Amino acid sequence: MRRSGFLGATAALTLGSFARGAAEPLPRARIRLGDDVLVDETWTELAGRGVGVIANQSGVTSRLETIVDALQRRTKLRVKAIFAPEHGFRGDRSAGTTVASYVDAETGIPVYSLYGAARHPSAAMLEGIDVLLFDIQDVGSRAYTFVSTMAYAMESASRFGKEFWVLDRPNPTGGDAVEGPVLEPAFESFIGLYPIAMRHGMTIGELAGLFNDHFGIGAKLHVVKMRGWERSMIWPDTALQWVQTSPNVPTWQTTFALLCTGLIDNAGINNGTGFTKPFFYAGGVDINGAQLAEHLNARNLPGVWFRAAAWSPMSGFWKDRELSGVELDVFDERSFEAVPAAVELLVAVRSLFPDALRVKAADLDRDWGTASLREGLLAGKSAAAIVDGWSGSVERFKTLRERYLLY
Repeated sequence: MRRSGFLGATAALTLGSFARGAAEPLPRARIRLGDDVLVDETWTELAGRGVGVIANQSGVTSRLETIVDALQRRTKLRVKAIFAPEHGFRGDRSAGTTVASYVDAETGIPVYSLYGAARHPSAAMLEGIDVLLFDIQDVGSRAYTFVSTMAYAMESASRFGKEFWVLDRPNPTGGDAVEGPVLEPAFESFIGLYPIAMRHGMTIGELAGLFNDHFGIGAKLHVVKMRGWERSMIWPDTALQWVQTSPNVPTWQTTFALLCTGLIDNAGINNGTGFTKPFFYAGGVDINGAQLAEHLNARNLPGVWFRAAAWSPMSGFWKDRELSGVELDVFDERSFEAVPAAVELLVAVRSLFPDALRVKAADLDRDWGTASLREGLLAGKSAAAIVDGWSGSVERFKTLRERYLLY
């Protein structure tokens, strides 16, 4: 074939492909999210009422339509304001960066920041609003600020007489496993407000019920339950598409790694944030990765394998430093005991490379919600002894949470 004929045939083929190229439909989800139920069935209960939406980029239906857009299609609904947590409404703000209030360019709706000067919606923000809707995907860890944002917004709803609706979503790490420590009240912070377990095994709607009743918020709470979700499900069992919940949680698999390495940075260990696979690394400057991997693999921890790795973060405190340590290969999320694995990792570093541990006491205690981890590390305790020390409070939390489980 002549070159011109070949190019013409190629162009025709390409154009033909585009002409046929309607997008493949999304795989059908195996569950219905709380926002699906609201948009398809119960939205009429909000007709004629002023609605405020607390959401970020993860607040989408199973068809990946933002809850704000889905509600605006219902002409009798009035979305009067959007409230944005850390990372902003569309998830385009860095972790820890103060978010200012603004007008959303796509909808023209005012966006009030809940991660700036104010973390509670004020009376002025709530003017004309009858119902606050919360639709944010949680990650299953107590140490995640969106849970605190929900609690603060519930407090404002209670104070100013607004209804608070939670559009329930799955816990991506499942609804069965619970792992300590349970936060001690002395270490209450925006990272963790209430004495719940680090890995709580609850949905966001179940947490709202616990906060509202047991911890005394007292809002007019309504949880729009999911349909078809079961406690044994982890994220892929739902057949939902994952939308990154924050810049360092790009995949559902990251939620399991986050539970393990998310809080080791204030012990002086880099956890891969600032690099290509956040939370799947653990190491530092003076760590022999092969030796650490061999030690951890000999511990035969369920569901995870460690391999020697080297990396250089592209941002953050560790930017451009040559680090070495281990990469986590979580090959069985169902059996992986994430928080105990974090303790095993820290104890291994203490044993093999004690100079690599640089504990920031106040920050580490705040993050973990207890001083017992730090004290156990400094006292030379084994990982099992540290974890066993949390067993009593974990069992009490399990008993408490039973009253608030919806599924």
